[in-house]
Amino acid sequence: MWWFSKDKREEVWDEAIQWPIGDIEAAHKIRDICRSATDSAEKVAAFTGRPDNKKHQYESERYEHAAKTAMEIAIKISDDLLRDSSVRQIVNLCVTANNLRTARVLFRAIQAVSMREDVLNEHPILRE
Repeated sequence: MWWFSKDKREEVWDEAIQWPIGDIEAAHKIRDICRSATDSAEKVAAFTGRPDNKKHQYESERYEHAAKTAMEIAIKISDDLLRDSSVRQIVNLCVTANNLRTARVLFRAIQAVSMREDVLNEHPILRE
């Protein structure tokens, strides 16, 4: 069990990527990253307004590292729809963490009109 060892747990986003990978593999990787970091994003949103502590810092760093890695992978996807779908997952992660500034920036990167409408229906707060 990882919590008994002195080593830090290996996260999905810490795994080395053997470039070049295909667009579909990159989209799967982003999906896995976003799913794995959702719990930290929820905790980051719950910690808003509370004094910082070690747990808050750990969860914030975990969420931010996951989001950053997912964004770096998404930039390299050449297929427009796959990239938009991947960015949509990252937007959902950012909204979960109540990181609306980043979510709005990423939302503007989505090019497919139907996908933008779906994101706005899911997260009307991005309309502002």
